[in-house]
Amino acid sequence: MKHLLSRENREVLAQLAWSRVLVAFDFDGTLAPIVSARDDAGMRTRTRELFEHVCGLYPCAVISGRSKADVASRLGSAQIKYVIGNHGLEPGSGLSEFEGEVRRARTLLDESSLGLLGIDLEDKRYSLALHYRRSRNKRAARAQILTAIAALPVAMRVVPGKLVVNVVPARAPNKGEALLELRGVEGADTALYVGDDVTDEDVFELDQPGRLLTVRIGESRSSAAAYFLRDQREMDRLLAKLAALRQKRVA
Repeated sequence: MKHLLSRENREVLAQLAWSRVLVAFDFDGTLAPIVSARDDAGMRTRTRELFEHVCGLYPCAVISGRSKADVASRLGSAQIKYVIGNHGLEPGSGLSEFEGEVRRARTLLDESSLGLLGIDLEDKRYSLALHYRRSRNKRAARAQILTAIAALPVAMRVVPGKLVVNVVPARAPNKGEALLELRGVEGADTALYVGDDVTDEDVFELDQPGRLLTVRIGESRSSAAAYFLRDQREMDRLLAKLAALRQKRVA
């Protein structure tokens, strides 16, 4: 994993800016800092300004674990071309079936989760998220969540996150599949994707040399991303660089 903004990797972004590229981001932990209360999540003022600028120069996408409506409401006035929610499945086909599976799973998880102090079940219509950030015993809470999910009669996929366990219908598309579809729709030769969490590994693990540049917020030996930014605040540097390089190309 290499630091994308190092001097040695300047040419990587320069070549990207000159290509037919789709630029895509996760939201929480990527465009916006991680916060303790999920409803408070939002971009810093400078990040929002830079993001809006980049969206005017490149075809851009946000692929988030949040519902599409939720994440779209947090993107300000950016002229973003694609907004994908629920870990890659929204919008898409089969939504009514996924909604039914999630509704059934929620009913059963509500029953099994009674008494698990500090666990917050978030219903995103087409997926669920069980947050245990406020639990006093996080290890025990996570173990009980996984046990309850394993007992479900509905086939669900578990997507771990930062103090959250996401529950997605097993047949639903993931972030990687969503990104590849968007790249095809856009007719782009390549794509840049920036994310920060286990949920983004579905993109990072795609083997697409020359056609996909993957970037993780925070260096990690266990991640399949090719490049990293040191922390979420470096997003501002990346966005500014993308804008400057594209403007230079246009000029």
